[in-house]
Amino acid sequence: MAMAAAVIVPLGILFFISGLVVNLLQAICYVLIRPLSKNTYRKINRVVAETLWLELVWIVDWWAGVKIQVFADNETFNRMGKEHALVVCNHRSDIDWLVGWILAQRSGCLGSALAVMKKSSKFLPVIGWSMWFSEYLFLERNWAKDESTLQSGLQRLNDFPRPFWLALFVEGTRFTEAKLKAAQEYAASSELPVPRNVLIPRTKGFVSAVSNMRSFVPAIYDMTVAIPKTSPPPTMLRLFKGQPSVVHVHIKCHSMKDLPESDDAIAQWCRDQFVAKDALLDEHIAADTFPGQQEQNIGRPIKSLAVSLSWSCLLILGAMKFLHWSNLFSSWKGIAFSALGLGIITLCMQILIRSSQSERSTPAKVVPAKPKDNHNDSGSSSQTEAEKQK
Repeated sequence: MAMAAAVIVPLGILFFISGLVVNLLQAICYVLIRPLSKNTYRKINRVVAETLWLELVWIVDWWAGVKIQVFADNETFNRMGKEHALVVCNHRSDIDWLVGWILAQRSGCLGSALAVMKKSSKFLPVIGWSMWFSEYLFLERNWAKDESTLQSGLQRLNDFPRPFWLALFVEGTRFTEAKLKAAQEYAASSELPVPRNVLIPRTKGFVSAVSNMRSFVPAIYDMTVAIPKTSPPPTMLRLFKGQPSVVHVHIKCHSMKDLPESDDAIAQWCRDQFVAKDALLDEHIAADTFPGQQEQNIGRPIKSLAVSLSWSCLLILGAMKFLHWSNLFSSWKGIAFSALGLGIITLCMQILIRSSQSERSTPAKVVPAKPKDNHNDSGSSSQTEAEKQK
């Protein structure tokens, strides 16, 4: 535990102090620039936010050495980063969102990567605030309240100046065995295909996304995340400890114009994709890879390393000048103030780590629901009571 703290606390100091600087710059731009030109603000914020998010990319790529293997055909791979896209993914691990950031960074659109997330995420210190300034969409998981919020948020992206990815985890929650069991019981009682490796998709949000973005988003990237049996599952704690993992990602591109028009048909299309995703994961379990799929080389760019080293040098230089000027450690008050600061940073790191842990989710409890309502469920009323409350 002491060794873990010796690693996590310095990383926390780097991330949270640099993050507060980024948040301050974002706030200034939001107040002074956004009222004059929303697109100028977006372009500046894209660069500013990326300087923070690249630190997490550095932790994945260089500190922990996580290996992300991408399986996609050449056409799909070459399109990534050159167009607006809705990204639909199973929620398999604690760091699926970070895997998405890695792929966005490789495609040149990390600063314009967006996601639909639960409302509480925007209150996470530094990272949640940064996401709010970057126009992430935050929902309460109550469709009566979320419908208009999601619709207006999606429509605001119509004039986004750079190619963006909007990630949508349609399962509504991270995968656990308890949630899988509840989904299987619900599917069996509702005469639906019984899932083996995914949860039942909640399609209201997906239908809304397709309906509102069809005119300006040309593609849907269907991503399937799997962890090889030979690799431990990646977690935020393992990342901060510098412990490697392997993640496999299969990507298939669908043209938005090929999707059906009616809401019911769009919802059925989403469910069909998850049935296919379930079968694909069966193949992965059997072969420990995505058999017959072309692997693409995504490399490991040094940009995140350069940005993290630059932040480190700036913070060390600033800390040395501040300590020389203030004589902070020359009094008990200064020492107590420093200890308080370290305590706050440690607490923030704990909050970040705990917020990412799927095993901390409330155990699932099956709630009966009518089969005809399933295709319109967005996470507010079916599958599990635990997920409803989450």
